[in-house]
Amino acid sequence: MAADTKHAVDKEDVYPVENSDRAEVDSQTDVLRAAGIGIHEDDPTEPILTLRMWILGIGFCIVASGLNTLYTLRKPSITISSSVTLLLAYPLGKLWEKTIPSWNVNLGVWKFNLNPGPFNQKEHVLVYIMSNLSIYVRLGADVLTEQQMFYGYAAGWGFQILITLGTFLVGFCLAGFFRSVVVTPRELLWPGVLSTTSLTTTLHNIGQGDLQAVKDTWKMSRYAFFSLAFCISFCWYWLPDFIFPALSYFTFPCWINPKSTVVNQLFGMESGMGLLPITFDCNQISYVGSPLLIPSWAILNVFAALVFWIWIVAVACYYRNVWYTGYLPFQSSSVYDNTGAVYKASKVVSKATGYKFDLAKYKAYSPVYMPVTYALNMFGLSFATLSSLLVWVLLENRTDITAGARRIPQVMRKYFSKSKDTEENPGYRDVPVSWYLVAAVVALFLCIFSVEYWHAELRWYGVLLACAVALVFYGPLAIVYATSNLKINIDIFCRIVAGFVFEGKVLANIWFFDIGYITTIKGLYFAEDMKLCNYCNIPPRKVFIVQCVGMIFGTLSSVCVLNWSLGNIRGVCTTEAVNNFTCPFSRTKFNTSLIWGAIGPRNYFSNDIGYSSLLYFFIIGAILPIPVYILKRRYPNSLWRCVHIPLFLGGLNYLPPATGTSYGSWALVGLTFGYLLRRRVHQWWYKYNFVLSSALDSSVSIAGVVIFFAIYFSGASKHFSWWGTEVYKKTCDYEGCAYFSVPEGGKFGI
Repeated sequence: MAADTKHAVDKEDVYPVENSDRAEVDSQTDVLRAAGIGIHEDDPTEPILTLRMWILGIGFCIVASGLNTLYTLRKPSITISSSVTLLLAYPLGKLWEKTIPSWNVNLGVWKFNLNPGPFNQKEHVLVYIMSNLSIYVRLGADVLTEQQMFYGYAAGWGFQILITLGTFLVGFCLAGFFRSVVVTPRELLWPGVLSTTSLTTTLHNIGQGDLQAVKDTWKMSRYAFFSLAFCISFCWYWLPDFIFPALSYFTFPCWINPKSTVVNQLFGMESGMGLLPITFDCNQISYVGSPLLIPSWAILNVFAALVFWIWIVAVACYYRNVWYTGYLPFQSSSVYDNTGAVYKASKVVSKATGYKFDLAKYKAYSPVYMPVTYALNMFGLSFATLSSLLVWVLLENRTDITAGARRIPQVMRKYFSKSKDTEENPGYRDVPVSWYLVAAVVALFLCIFSVEYWHAELRWYGVLLACAVALVFYGPLAIVYATSNLKINIDIFCRIVAGFVFEGKVLANIWFFDIGYITTIKGLYFAEDMKLCNYCNIPPRKVFIVQCVGMIFGTLSSVCVLNWSLGNIRGVCTTEAVNNFTCPFSRTKFNTSLIWGAIGPRNYFSNDIGYSSLLYFFIIGAILPIPVYILKRRYPNSLWRCVHIPLFLGGLNYLPPATGTSYGSWALVGLTFGYLLRRRVHQWWYKYNFVLSSALDSSVSIAGVVIFFAIYFSGASKHFSWWGTEVYKKTCDYEGCAYFSVPEGGKFGI
């Protein structure tokens, strides 16, 4: 059936002229079936916004948002993936279906049935979407943690709630305004949704026809395979996370020679290059996302970037002591002073000075020195990504953007007129632009009021400028994510703009970054959920309502858990934190905001360290897409067709705090499943790959929560220690040894 569908889909090159919203949904459903995942035929009579859906959705949204906020403070971070919600919501929905009486309730304007029938896939997906908001809130929680724990400014609950909800709405409106460009086109598949559709198909026993294509592989059902993989992974995760952590940090060359600086820098995975990317921890492998969901061509581009930029260019720069990096660890999320110690931001900016940069104290103290991977990836490659992204979109996707723009008048006509199609399918009417305009006004009000009332240094015009940056870059970022399931990092552009406009103001810098960049990431997730609902035949207006409700409850849950965590976890955001609650993402953001917000672009590029040479990466990024585009056109069937310059330049955006081992193991696993197994045992891959991804994500998430509260938070782990828990800590890799020793005077550099 899948093969026939694929033929039918490929035969149509454009949307039918008479297409309605319903026809678009049907064509996208065909595309999903062609990708190998079965979706049931639509039943417009199925109940969707039921009491069952609201209670399960809100409940899972609160729990998942809280736990994901908690685990964003940990290294390695654990994501309570939405597949966990899919897994747990199903038996609860079926339990409701079997036990709750089918009584009609009349509350005047609101009438509903306590049990309207079987727990269907549309309800299940909406529960997932509400819980999926938990992934968005952790992005804002990082910035709030940075402000409170690293800069010492606790603005209070009111600020935290309003700014989080405001940035939520900005991302929500971006997805809504760009829907015709990044959601509607059927050629944009959004690979990240395949795991979700696979699991819901498995749980609801839908689409059995597609199993005819896999009759020659294992007879085990997808649900049985999911259950088996989940149980095995859940039990196994206790080993690398608690009983035998050395399995997670499996750098045995460093154990053999723990004092050799070169050996530890080559093979280490804490501060080293990770040239031997071996780990037995699923959480380490999926640190940058599940490798089973990423297309092989995208993994190859990122892996090529790792080899070239980190294992070749960064290594050459490091051992030649470029930018004095030889006096620092090869890899770290921290920045340093001229003694090799972690930079003390309190010496140049503090609460006493109103969080403004003190140039005299800065000159008396030390310039900021960055590890080579930090400087090269977070700055140089980020510059190149910005320019390459714009050039690449103009070269490769100008046709798609033009087609999307041409659809806008047609969409607008639908909003203001009642066509025949719309009258025949009133339940599938699209969301009016006016709804998103109202949401945009509310978003701007919340953001402007928050930064002005609580004196966060970012003025009202800074909010508008940040939103303008988000509007410019959202479209290109969404196209990349919709095709590769990988996000491109453009935060440095926001940092530099804020550094010039709000020079010396660190709080303005972090909130400009949040509104200008983090909102675009949230917008990508909102658009992905919209695409999922198109695939699953869920009316857009009902999706709009569910997403709005989820934003409110997700915000409240995240803020509550964040404040509890920062006040109750012992040593939180320090190197002595229990269970590694060291706030790695907030620490990295703190270092970046210190450079661009406090020190500022002028001081940063004008010193004698040589960081001004990183500006040449803007030129590199603008030039690289051009020859690749020409070679693709000249040799359309060669390997050049797989080259993706924005991914090659910006695919390492989690490094640091991710390491070479994180990306190396991720790439090896991804290529094994996405290329080798897909070619060698395609029937098995077709049947089980996405189910396995869901099983691994959900089992690690649940096991991580159980281990933390049962073992670490309870204090039961205090006296548990043996060779397997300590060996990787007694190495130069873990301690962050530098290649060169600091000179006799105690300082290096300028």
